[in-house]
Amino acid sequence: MKFTNGYWLTKEGFAVNNPKQVYDYKINDDNVQIYAPYKKINERGDTLNIGMTTVSVTSPLKNVIGIKLTHFDQLPKDPSFDLNDQHVKLATATDDNTLRIQSGDLSANFPIDGSDFEINFEANGQVITKSEPNAEGEITKTDDQTHYMREQLSIGIDELVYGLGERFTSFVKNGQVVDIVQKDGGTGSEQAYKNIPFYITNKGYGVFVNQPETVSFEVASENTSRVQFSIEGESLEYYVIYGPTPKEILSNYTSLTGKPALPPAWSFGLWLSTSFTTDYSEKTVMKFIDGMKERNIPLDVFHFDCFWMKGFEWTSFEWDKDAFPDPEGLISRIHDKGLKVCVWLNPYISQKSRLFKVGKEKGYFIKHSDGNVWQWDLWQAGQGVVDFTNPEATKWYKDYLRELMDIGVDAFKTDFGERIPVEDAVYYDGSDPKRMHNYYTYLYNKAVFDVLLEKKGEGQAAVFARSATVGSQKFPVHWGGDNLSRYVSMADSLRGGLSFLLSGFGFWSHDIGGFEDNASADIYKRWTQFGLLSSHSRYHGNIEYRVPWNYDEEAVDVTRKFVKNKLALMPYLYDEAVRTHETGVPLMRPMFLEFGEDQNTYHLDTQYMLGADLLVAPIFNDQGTVKYYIPGGKWTNILTNQVYDVAKNGEWITEKYDYLNLPLLARQNSILLMNPDAEHADYDYAKAPELHLYQMTEGTHTQRVVDHLGKVLGEIKVTVADGKITLDVSALAAMPKVYVHQDDQVKEFTLENAKSTLN
Repeated sequence: MKFTNGYWLTKEGFAVNNPKQVYDYKINDDNVQIYAPYKKINERGDTLNIGMTTVSVTSPLKNVIGIKLTHFDQLPKDPSFDLNDQHVKLATATDDNTLRIQSGDLSANFPIDGSDFEINFEANGQVITKSEPNAEGEITKTDDQTHYMREQLSIGIDELVYGLGERFTSFVKNGQVVDIVQKDGGTGSEQAYKNIPFYITNKGYGVFVNQPETVSFEVASENTSRVQFSIEGESLEYYVIYGPTPKEILSNYTSLTGKPALPPAWSFGLWLSTSFTTDYSEKTVMKFIDGMKERNIPLDVFHFDCFWMKGFEWTSFEWDKDAFPDPEGLISRIHDKGLKVCVWLNPYISQKSRLFKVGKEKGYFIKHSDGNVWQWDLWQAGQGVVDFTNPEATKWYKDYLRELMDIGVDAFKTDFGERIPVEDAVYYDGSDPKRMHNYYTYLYNKAVFDVLLEKKGEGQAAVFARSATVGSQKFPVHWGGDNLSRYVSMADSLRGGLSFLLSGFGFWSHDIGGFEDNASADIYKRWTQFGLLSSHSRYHGNIEYRVPWNYDEEAVDVTRKFVKNKLALMPYLYDEAVRTHETGVPLMRPMFLEFGEDQNTYHLDTQYMLGADLLVAPIFNDQGTVKYYIPGGKWTNILTNQVYDVAKNGEWITEKYDYLNLPLLARQNSILLMNPDAEHADYDYAKAPELHLYQMTEGTHTQRVVDHLGKVLGEIKVTVADGKITLDVSALAAMPKVYVHQDDQVKEFTLENAKSTLN
């Protein structure tokens, strides 16, 4: 939200007050209180009839400093984000007329000599960002006396801003206006399902605004050298999070807001959906499953979208008996084929649902101030919204999930956590509806995730969620929808996913082939390549089934190849997933996250790293051409064995590929354990029959080995000395065949012992 008219003037209709100096301060063990009046105080009379901002400085974790700006100290409003606040003891010093407040390597510095108010954030002696004079503001809208609080943090030359949730606008956010408010805008608009008030920069820090309500960001869009964020209200809290590397920033942010949970290994396999409005029944479902089997395409999950329930009755948790007369038997038959079962959910109860009357009578829905259920006709006629601030309502909802799981359902896809009322909305616990709008999805997905944890156990819970807020990374996985069956939308999806994965989230999926429209065979095949090189992979559409034989026979071949390729890579992928769970660094990574020293990577949004070692460049056109960037080093395409010996300053490559190939490049010194014969994503990774060593250099290199539950079994060690490779595979349960990729040659070795020298 903009409050200025150009650089010099205040926008008409607003009055802005700014802290002018540090008048006084109070140092406590875990906080410092700073008092900053709205004019310079030269004499006693100056203390009269003016306002003041109280600045509270805290540190929830080392290398994180919190700033809370308060005009009027009003009653707190719920809800608040669930943060891991360890109340770190602050180190303080006063020297050179400066109050220095330190946490780890990060400090916030305030002038205390009566000079202009500002905050300099320093890390290891260098200023990383600052709140300059007049940046902070207490603002009143003069016609209705609405109050706002604002902060502006400086950005430097060549400084780039990323993140803020799953955003489909430009990958680099400089120049954009971003409102953190959940909306069902669909892929390709400025609106987003997953809004996160956290940004990360290429200059060693990130900023998290600790406000669940709408936060308006002006990212170098009002003041070109600042990121402004503002909210309606009398106080504003934010945290500056130091890295210095992008990975360390994300690690610190997720230490504060929650690490991504580890999804079960089976969830990394292929998901096949009924699609949305297609006409399907038990016969259709089994035909699809059998069709995949007949064509030797491994499948891990079958998903039932909305119409497993009757229309007008969502959500009833009751199977449509006309289409599915024996749901328990059907699920059992699907299980017998080695698949998991997922069903679609939303948090709304339509008026026709068998549950509406009960929910209304017991007060389980969000209400109007007059006591009536808050209802509307969007999506489902007369629907009410389950109030997850009510413990009884939450238990009621969860009990129906338990019933579904008792008949064999393994996972849930959650939808529509973003269409939540704000006006005249009353919650059971008195929560502020403006703060609940964004936060609602956290309670909703937590309720679903908790049931899965309860029934399946740690590491086996998989929610496929659409909407998200701060902390929702604890309930993976999240999917990006509703895209179009067009190349431009495919690129939109990736760009949004990369932004989302820079916002504290570890795992992400998208609708392969696009959600809307009829997909061409061409785009289906190219999107299949991309989708099966994402952390999670799901075929889903709106008006058409997404089975490959509906497109052409080559689509069957492409699907088979890339499903098998992903399953083969699971020993590597699941170790990377475990690392994501441990660190908060996402499985799919924007290039600059892995190559922060290479400025050529800063704007790249059409390629990514899949884990630390694999570069993926999807193809976004029907000519099969791709232009992508390779950082310095020796890389090998694991599909074609093409080798790229790239100079230190990197290289742009333009190539053309058929549908069975694309750029999938292994980084120098990659150690990839593979099983080309895998039929499911969860198998004994320690028994994978192939071990590929790519362009090994002098020294010792390691690759961790995990099992399908995420337990670390040990590591593979490769030592190169004097041109000889010594291999230690003691962590494995079986001797793999070894393939050494050196330059453009591939040499094959059979191991006799766990510790061997390859000649």
